[in-house]
Amino acid sequence: MRHSHKLSDAIHILTYIEICKNSDLSSKAIADSIEANASVVRNLMATLKRAGLLISHPGVAKAALSRPATQITLLDVYKAVDNDEKLIHIDPQTNPKCIVGAHIQGTLTEAYQQVQSAAEVEMGNITLQQIIDGVLDDEKRNPVTP
Repeated sequence: MRHSHKLSDAIHILTYIEICKNSDLSSKAIADSIEANASVVRNLMATLKRAGLLISHPGVAKAALSRPATQITLLDVYKAVDNDEKLIHIDPQTNPKCIVGAHIQGTLTEAYQQVQSAAEVEMGNITLQQIIDGVLDDEKRNPVTP
């Protein structure tokens, strides 16, 4: 089972851009932080720009948040990068001749929708600024030595 890291990587990019705004903001520098390919970063940055969360200009490594980090929620980022992707998934292959296999998908669909809705409400309550503050607080407690 493969899990998408797009949401995590997109939050990482936005956090990096805000914290390191006076440093190298090239896709390579950001990719080094994420330990990903620079093309992955460029694609995510393009997605974030289309969603109105990021301001950038082609050929210039000086991206910026489109609005204050206090006004960007995890839900905003989630909707930008995972559009129709759900947080949890149902196994599509179950045995239709079994009482559980025949009925589990419909039952789980309802339960998982409740979980999805609750998660989206919570993601709407968490701002990018809270993530930035958490990173900076953790750096004070556990400094990174280059």
